[in-house]
Amino acid sequence: MRSARFRRSRSTCRTRRTSAAALLTALALTASLAACGTSSSDNGGGDSEGGGSSDPSAPLDPKAKVTLTIDCMPPPAKAAELKEWNEDVRTFNKTYPNVRIEGKSTPGQCLEPPRFTAMLKAKSQPDVFYTYFTDLEQVLDNDGAADISAYVTDRTVPALGDIDPDVMSSLTKEGKLYGLPTSNYTMGLLINRSLFEQAGLDPDNPPRTWAEVRTAAKAIAGLGKGIAGFGEYSAGNTGGWHFTATTYGLGGDIVDASGTKAAFNNELGRQIARNLHAMRWDDDSMGQTQLLKWGDLQKQIASDKLGMFLAAPDDITYMVQQLGAKYENFGMGPIPGEKSTLFGGNNYMIKKGSSPDKIKAAIAWLNFKNLTVGKGQFAWSRTKADGLPVGLPQPNFWLNESKTKDDAQRAQHATMPVANFKAFMDNPVKGKAEPPKAQEIYKVLDNVMSGILTNKDADIDKLLSTAEQQVNQILANQ
Repeated sequence: MRSARFRRSRSTCRTRRTSAAALLTALALTASLAACGTSSSDNGGGDSEGGGSSDPSAPLDPKAKVTLTIDCMPPPAKAAELKEWNEDVRTFNKTYPNVRIEGKSTPGQCLEPPRFTAMLKAKSQPDVFYTYFTDLEQVLDNDGAADISAYVTDRTVPALGDIDPDVMSSLTKEGKLYGLPTSNYTMGLLINRSLFEQAGLDPDNPPRTWAEVRTAAKAIAGLGKGIAGFGEYSAGNTGGWHFTATTYGLGGDIVDASGTKAAFNNELGRQIARNLHAMRWDDDSMGQTQLLKWGDLQKQIASDKLGMFLAAPDDITYMVQQLGAKYENFGMGPIPGEKSTLFGGNNYMIKKGSSPDKIKAAIAWLNFKNLTVGKGQFAWSRTKADGLPVGLPQPNFWLNESKTKDDAQRAQHATMPVANFKAFMDNPVKGKAEPPKAQEIYKVLDNVMSGILTNKDADIDKLLSTAEQQVNQILANQ
């Protein structure tokens, strides 16, 4: 598992287009009101000298002198990514010559959970700090992020109205905005195209229902040679994570709307459990080795020993870069059921107490680096020239004109066959947040998954009932 925490954003809007417009209007209104009553005491101190504007919705004055510390600068081991970071700093400084950007690089995983928690408690986070979609509550509990609602408008982030509102909602609480996104992903069905073809299946049309998954898995397992048709996790909290993903795909919930009761011990939960049990024991299409966690299924599918499993698109890059696989061998379709899908990604927030000009400088940098089609992380021609992958369907938070432009540029400079992801891209599934106390709940649900996949005589009703009791206790202790 890449991390002990999987980040999702909460979907709170009825439609994407109207939600985006509503969010933009709300932020603009907040900016207008804030402009009438902002004081330096409201926004904390800073190192800005001159050039400041009393209007928080106005872009940063190029004359303003600001120093920004920003974490998750690529480490030297990622030479191409670091090269692009340094290039972007130089380009940014052509417009804002008085903004000094001090990148902070962390060895290993950029946002390692214990370090992140300790940083928040100590108030030692950089001016601009990296978070996951579901870190908002933890950050606010530690009084860590500035409310930037008044500063984020279509003047400071011109493409704001084209950002998926589901993504923006992951950074919003009680109408206040606390950060800006850098990337997002949704889960789907990852397939091994070679095995699909060998089994007489169409890799351009991956299964769309669990009945189709079961049929395809039997066909692939029928190839023999130790090949499994479908793989699933059941350890390290990843089994519970995937049980949740499957439940969401079929329109169910793990926790009820009140956030106080488990919602999976029902006919849908039993249907999911029985289907996996049948694939494992009746069909023998899931292989003999179980108690798998993140990384195990990737190794299997990369070595042509697994036909498909639930995943996010970035798993493919991991398999290519770390396991020696080829992009051409993989494809993706939407998550079976297609009702909703687990949704994740990353953001940057701005430290509470930052001066108005520091906040403006941070927004200007994040807009340039992460939120402008054709620039920064979306400069696909440069990405290709630097030998980095182009063509995966993430980040994928654009809508409307920005999406049209970015899709075209991504396809133009692709380093992989983007047609392999057509089924996934042409059938977008609405993202849904992970449940409260997600990792604790996933740990409980691991027991359901491991019970199903390691015990032919598993009592599914008892597994779900026991898990329900344990999850209810977790939620009661919130």
